[in-house]
Amino acid sequence: MEWNNKRLLKSVLSVSLCATIGFGALAVSSATHAHAATEKTKELISYGEKYIGTPYLYGAVPFMTNAFDCSSFTQYVYDNFDIKLPRTSFDQASKGTKVPKGYLSMGDLVFFNTNGSSISHVAIYAGNNKILHSANNGVEISDLNSSYWKKAYVTARRVIS
Repeated sequence: MEWNNKRLLKSVLSVSLCATIGFGALAVSSATHAHAATEKTKELISYGEKYIGTPYLYGAVPFMTNAFDCSSFTQYVYDNFDIKLPRTSFDQASKGTKVPKGYLSMGDLVFFNTNGSSISHVAIYAGNNKILHSANNGVEISDLNSSYWKKAYVTARRVIS
């Protein structure tokens, strides 16, 4: 009889432990999951794509549309959707919610260290491992998995829901 009680207790504890771990994993997972593209994020990307080919100008004046630097571009695009962002990529990196790279969703801001010392570039995640941004060639779409961007990647933030 005692042997059966110990066996039953072990079974109950095992099931309870598995359930606890499972529910804990669900809670952690839901906090960092990728979001499906929404109409709003699709519109945001489509709006930004209208500026492909617009020249790059370091220190571009905010809300000017004949040239952008990386952060003036993101600031301008998000402002069209009533999301206010600071002027620099470094300051934009403190907004929204941190998102692990494996959980990026369309519309997330992605940040890079291109100067060797700190966050110095920002782009918009456009889905399918692509980023929409203003870089040396002007506003363009680039591959997030290219060796350059993969090496320079720092973090991502979700500022749109």
